[in-house]
Amino acid sequence: MLYKLLAALTLTASTALLGWFVWPTTTPEESSPEVAVLQPGPSVESPIPHTETLEIRKHDTVVASLLRNHVPSDTAHEIVGTLRTAGANLRQVRPGDQFQLSRDTEGRLVTLAYAPNPWVRFEVTNSSSGWKADRLEVKPEVRIEVRQGKVRNSLWDAVEDSAVSPRALLDFVQIFESEFDFAADTRQGDFFRFLVETRYADGVPVDQGRILAAQYMSDGQMLTGVGFQDRNQFAHYDPLGRSLKKVFLRSPLQFTRISSGFTHRRPHPILGGVRPHLAIDYAAPTGTPVWAVAEGVVQFARRNGGNGIQVLLRHRSGYMTYYNHLSRIARGLRRGVRVNQKQMIGYVGSTGLSTGPHLDYRVSRNGTFVNPLSERFLPGKPIAKAKRAQFLEHARVLIDRLEREAPLQL
Repeated sequence: MLYKLLAALTLTASTALLGWFVWPTTTPEESSPEVAVLQPGPSVESPIPHTETLEIRKHDTVVASLLRNHVPSDTAHEIVGTLRTAGANLRQVRPGDQFQLSRDTEGRLVTLAYAPNPWVRFEVTNSSSGWKADRLEVKPEVRIEVRQGKVRNSLWDAVEDSAVSPRALLDFVQIFESEFDFAADTRQGDFFRFLVETRYADGVPVDQGRILAAQYMSDGQMLTGVGFQDRNQFAHYDPLGRSLKKVFLRSPLQFTRISSGFTHRRPHPILGGVRPHLAIDYAAPTGTPVWAVAEGVVQFARRNGGNGIQVLLRHRSGYMTYYNHLSRIARGLRRGVRVNQKQMIGYVGSTGLSTGPHLDYRVSRNGTFVNPLSERFLPGKPIAKAKRAQFLEHARVLIDRLEREAPLQL
């Protein structure tokens, strides 16, 4: 009996509890308390600025450009003065340079941005105290990247294919210019690759810096150059630490072709008969720059009979170099003037006994003409013994990376 009574009480309590959750706690006669519900208010438009690009036109000033883009005269002059105070050299503004303008919803100018180069940016803003300018500097991000290419007709194929920039290709050629004559010895199918420092500004590539490691394969032979910073000089060496810079360059001009080689028996195109041709003829357009292959002193610089306009340089160890048939001589070049390696000394022409534009280039040693392409010129200084071990490990790491990231294209 007690058990049935307890069960009944439990059922009654459960029903009451369930009713507390299910049934409303107020009677129909009682009014429910009002609950405040937040209604969405009228939409407020946030002032989204409108951005436009102002491009400097020919014969424009910055003030004139601002006025043309509906900036009040006093505002335009104040902005220009603020930019100058912040260090902007507006005299260097050129046609095509751009300014970014931002306006509020009512069309009033609120900010102006000007970047004279990828590494500096000026931002002008309107504040309660007037216009103010901030000079911001972008820190370069340097990435080491690989470049490679294959010769179809010339090295410039890589530039035309956008695989390599012109500057990077010229830097690459300069690494091996004492070891390899790119004007005479480049062959179809030659392969090159190199690691180069590329500088980025805000994730955008801007320019290229030093080439850290480079290789050029031609006719089954591989040339390798490794860049190394020694004291205040960055130079390139072979994998054993020998300098790639020689006292003499292999060629007096760049990216051309040999039209006649060094020989003791050649039919003369003008005088007839078989005569010695103790020179290398480089066919190139009139006006192509010609440089000194080594440091030296000018011995002769004027017209000389059948040689046409000629420059003659005297070098160390009994060497003399001859540059014939020039169209003109570089300004300031005269007897007794000292010239540096790769200094411009004249321009290709067709003066004297010549059938067309070319450079007749000769080298003599102690009075005897020698073949410039086979002569073994003096090398530069190698890596110091104290840094040899450091260099060898440095070279190994860079060459391994180069071979891994740019496999040979046979």
